[in-house]
Amino acid sequence: MNANIRIYIALAICVVPAEVRAQSVLPDAPQVHATLLASAQSAPPPVPSQPAPTEGMPTLLTRQQAEQIALSNNPRVRISQLIARIQHQAVRERRADELPNLFGNLTAVEANEGSRLSSGYLTASTLLEHAGMGVQLSQLITDFGHTRNLVASAQLQEKARIADAEASRQDIVLATDQVFFAVIEAQETLQVALQTVSARQTLTDQVSALTSSKLRSDLDLSFAQVNLSQAKLLQLNAQNNLDAAKAALSAVLGYDRQMNFQLVDDDKESLPPLPASSEALIAQAMQNRPDLQSLQFNELAARKFSKAQHEQLLPTISALGVAGDTPVGSSQYFNSNWYGAVGGNVSIPIFNGFRFSAQASQAALQAQAATEQTRTLRELVVRDVQTAWLNANTALQRVTVTAELLKQANTALDLAKTRYDLGLSSIVELSQAELQQTEAAIGNANARSQYNFAIATINFQTGVQP
Repeated sequence: MNANIRIYIALAICVVPAEVRAQSVLPDAPQVHATLLASAQSAPPPVPSQPAPTEGMPTLLTRQQAEQIALSNNPRVRISQLIARIQHQAVRERRADELPNLFGNLTAVEANEGSRLSSGYLTASTLLEHAGMGVQLSQLITDFGHTRNLVASAQLQEKARIADAEASRQDIVLATDQVFFAVIEAQETLQVALQTVSARQTLTDQVSALTSSKLRSDLDLSFAQVNLSQAKLLQLNAQNNLDAAKAALSAVLGYDRQMNFQLVDDDKESLPPLPASSEALIAQAMQNRPDLQSLQFNELAARKFSKAQHEQLLPTISALGVAGDTPVGSSQYFNSNWYGAVGGNVSIPIFNGFRFSAQASQAALQAQAATEQTRTLRELVVRDVQTAWLNANTALQRVTVTAELLKQANTALDLAKTRYDLGLSSIVELSQAELQQTEAAIGNANARSQYNFAIATINFQTGVQP
């Protein structure tokens, strides 16, 4: 070697050993949630995306289709699934501490032969000119549960992130249902407004003709025209509300522009039944709610991590091995071309400024906080389920009352029209009957929409998988 050129090459080649079990791709949220609940039911296959509706040609869309599109397109669902996959890799990182570490080395050294290092740490200080290659193997034998509990904590964190992904799916489904029923309500309100405009336009034309024949007064014509203008304002507001609701629907479905959908209410003829009481729903929620499962997994993970932090104070026992060849080297110092050794090492923590004890106390307090968070959510789940059932019960009663009110308003309007045509009443009475009928029709549409959404809220609060 040229004495003026100093060459030091150290190439560390990390050889990753085969893992005990093959890596599996993390399944999608519905399938994972079914696994967490130990259910034999498999998740339904993904539904192909619906064709994008074209301008002027609305595409029919049911609530189930809207939910499937939202679960397929909404970025929040994908984000939560990616976070779960990230945590899956964190589990693999933790598990790597339990597996062997094998390194390969190629080393060439140009040195002042036989000289020694006289400063720095206590090491093999003799400098020798040589070239060699070899491998190093290290394997953890036991650290008395520290690494094992860290792996278990990471696995529980992975389950918590999977439960979070399922919770995100259910959040999107609830948001989709809310906007869907809002659009349904807006559609029905617009239909009522159009019918009102048509009916009042007919009445205005009729009164105008009678006024021209001197059979009705100008006051009647003025009242009819005012009522027609009010109906047109109602139509404008209803159309604006429908457009706004459709914009919200397009957003929750994951589209970056407004789509032209015509929604179809599958429950228009018959409303979904209301559960008899909230007690069974509470028990179902305690078992199925993914956000509660997430906190429970976080609590268990915190306990495992706390145990692992306490076990840092215990010794660590590991095995070491090295083997290689030295083809270039002074025979004075290198008695053999090959070298090899095996050994063991016991590392005993003695004192590090109370770092380990502080970390153990911190982890124990975090575990206690996680337990309290889980207990708090349980109490909120009971409250939310009871509130959802009460709201649904009230909404069902409103449907019955508004349906009866609409029936009575229709009858009153028919009688008012007959009396006005016979000249037995004024147009004021007819206008009042028309207003009551319009309000009753809108109120009935609102009540049905609110009840359907209340049932969707119950499904969300009890963790029913969409």
